[in-house]
Amino acid sequence: MAFAQLCWATEGYVSPQARYLTVPADHPASPEQLLASNDWQSLDGESPNFGYIQERLWLRFPVPEQTDLNLLEIAYSHLNQIRFHLVENGRVIHTVTTGDDFPFQQRPILHRHFLFPFERQPTAEYEILLDVSTTGAMQVPLALWNDKSFFESSFIEDQIHAVYYGILITAIFFNLFVFVALRERVYLLYVLSTLGYLLLIGTLNGITFQVLWPTSPEIQNRAMLLSIPTALIFTLWFSQVFLNLGRSSVALNRVVLLAIALNALAALATFVTDYSIAIRLVVALSIPCSLLLTLIGPQQWLRGNRQAAYYTLAWGALTLGSAVTAANKYGLLPNNFVTVYGMQIGSALQAVLLAMALAVRIFQERQDKVEAREAELRAMAARRSAELKLMDHALHNPLTGLPNRSSFEMMLNDLMMRSPEKRLGITVIRLNNLDSVTKTLGHRNSDLILERAAKHYNAVIRELPGAIPAEQTDQRSYYLTSLDPQTFAFVVDASMAEAAARSVVKALEDVRFPVDYLGMQVPLDARLGVAVFPDHGTDANTLIRRAIIAEGSDRARERGMAYYKPSRDSFSADRLTIVSELRQALIDNRLALHLQPKVALASNEVVGLEALIRWPEKQDQLRPDEIVDLAEQTGLIKPLTRWVLEQTLVVRSRLLDHGWALNLSVNISPNNLREPDFPLYVQRLMSKLQKHQGTITFEVTETSMMQDPTNSLSALRLLNDTGIPISIDDFGSGYSSLSYIKQLPASEIKIDRSLISDLAARAEDRVIVQTTIDMCHSLGYRVVAEGVEDDTTADLLRDMGCDMIQGYLLTPPLPFDELLGWLSQAGSERQQLG
Repeated sequence: MAFAQLCWATEGYVSPQARYLTVPADHPASPEQLLASNDWQSLDGESPNFGYIQERLWLRFPVPEQTDLNLLEIAYSHLNQIRFHLVENGRVIHTVTTGDDFPFQQRPILHRHFLFPFERQPTAEYEILLDVSTTGAMQVPLALWNDKSFFESSFIEDQIHAVYYGILITAIFFNLFVFVALRERVYLLYVLSTLGYLLLIGTLNGITFQVLWPTSPEIQNRAMLLSIPTALIFTLWFSQVFLNLGRSSVALNRVVLLAIALNALAALATFVTDYSIAIRLVVALSIPCSLLLTLIGPQQWLRGNRQAAYYTLAWGALTLGSAVTAANKYGLLPNNFVTVYGMQIGSALQAVLLAMALAVRIFQERQDKVEAREAELRAMAARRSAELKLMDHALHNPLTGLPNRSSFEMMLNDLMMRSPEKRLGITVIRLNNLDSVTKTLGHRNSDLILERAAKHYNAVIRELPGAIPAEQTDQRSYYLTSLDPQTFAFVVDASMAEAAARSVVKALEDVRFPVDYLGMQVPLDARLGVAVFPDHGTDANTLIRRAIIAEGSDRARERGMAYYKPSRDSFSADRLTIVSELRQALIDNRLALHLQPKVALASNEVVGLEALIRWPEKQDQLRPDEIVDLAEQTGLIKPLTRWVLEQTLVVRSRLLDHGWALNLSVNISPNNLREPDFPLYVQRLMSKLQKHQGTITFEVTETSMMQDPTNSLSALRLLNDTGIPISIDDFGSGYSSLSYIKQLPASEIKIDRSLISDLAARAEDRVIVQTTIDMCHSLGYRVVAEGVEDDTTADLLRDMGCDMIQGYLLTPPLPFDELLGWLSQAGSERQQLG
């Protein structure tokens, strides 16, 4: 039932997960043969809606183990033939045939929808197989019911229909009496229009077949074809007379008359064409006609027609509902309560708008409900306040007074239950230096420092956009909670926090700032980890655990804060599987290198390429940087880097074969720089292929070098001595000192994309970039700008004296064959880059 399907939970109702198979209408295969077929496909949506198709549709789905499910409902009344097969342990044991081509009494249960009862044994496995064919719209909304629950739900829906039909019939008789009394044509046209919609909706719902002509399926099909143009003809005619279009708008009056004529022709055409063509014709014609009816009112309203304001409200709802139902009939919209019953809803609203007294009454009832709800919420808040007072001691940290872990979990579960659609950021703050402070100053002083830190963090988080209080009363407001003696936690509205990046950065700096205690600046080394509901989990325990994992990641140690990443979760079963797959992909050579060009701004020539790792079969699951992170955390970075270097040499050889003598650059992990044998491996590799000597540049990020500056500097010098050019990547994103940078044997600096992306809009970024370029040039470095995406930025960089650019303005990273085409095109159009 459409009404029941929109409920959040309906006892005894299950929406089956069906698979489908389409076959030609004359396909001779038996159910047993089709059951054994391997061509079954899963459905994209919950309700099968294929629009108008000529093929037969086969559906299959298992019967769940719930023993109370004993009834299948197909909640669509216009299917020519349905064969229901009950399959027990792979064998068809029961078959029922029905449909619109058969008398109504032939149905297993006399209901306007198709109902198929079935029985089953508790020890057997059951599956339902459906063979559906129709000349109309192929919609097969499925539901498995307990028969008692179905008829209870059906009774409720029938009551709704009864109210709806009562409204329409009342409106019809009332306006008919007015017409008899006043003899004004507009009232008769309104009666005929409403009567047409009543017949149309009754036909759509299958009620006319059940009540008016149960023994004549051909009349039901003919009524379906004629009810649509008939309703539209009288509706258009009524609109023409009601708005007096003959006087107010001659052109619009002609359009309406043309629409009436077209619908009349469509009604006549239904007698000379087959059902499939006829239904498509009338449904297709109903959509523009419904839109026309919707637009007439506002157009006339703007031109000063007073009656048009009333018409716009009343008929706008009706015609919009008709358009929605028509689009659903044509397969353009999925099945749900609004699309299936759009016409009923619209016409009921139209009737309601005609009775303003009823609108006032509904408004008053709504106000009463709102006031009752507010009173209920006040009562709940009072009870909650009393409960919190009783639980205060059990739910708070005795030292800081903050809500403890139990309180935090209760609050978090309550938030997720009340607002399941809201994205929440669960954040932990861990004081990694607290043990050292305790050993230095003692437990008493450590406790005082912890109290002061808790108050400071609570004040900082209170000002954070989207911060959600863990506990809030008239006396106190706690945004921070205590998970253990050196770990705090809080919750923010993730969407609001992400929209206020500057405030988040400021809060992070305030949290990481040392605590002032007795004139001392005590560093607590606070690091933050974030997990997002529902992306990273749907229960409090999982979200807290994953936020703690994020806090312990390398990224958190580098930047002070990190989001949870499944690829960085060494405790994740999925990650173990991905690690195994990555190792096998390396062995099977299933990774790939994509190449992104660098262009010299002075000459507009391609002067180099950057080789970037890709995992084609996982490209929708893992980003390229996550592949590298995964390899670094699992020890696979060593073979991965060696694979990249070897493939880079192969790629360059292929480029040479095609006449492109370009230098290539590859990214080197800081883990590689800590390998004692890495420089020796590189030296041996390059000595085998002398033609590539000095053409492969190693890119190392500024941030990665600062993890172990001494060893990184030593390794880079050894690599430079072997003839490997060095480039400093992501320059400007870290905190390295200029004195350290000056010691690096680098020949190239790549400015981080974070300084380039807003270059045209932000004057401060332009100052930083200009200063960086001038400084690097004075130190003898070439400068490359990463992330250039538009011509304005490229022109600014050219004026600043930047040497090279790289980014999506040129092209995204490309596979080898596509790159060759791009290089050829870029060579022929080089003058346009200037």
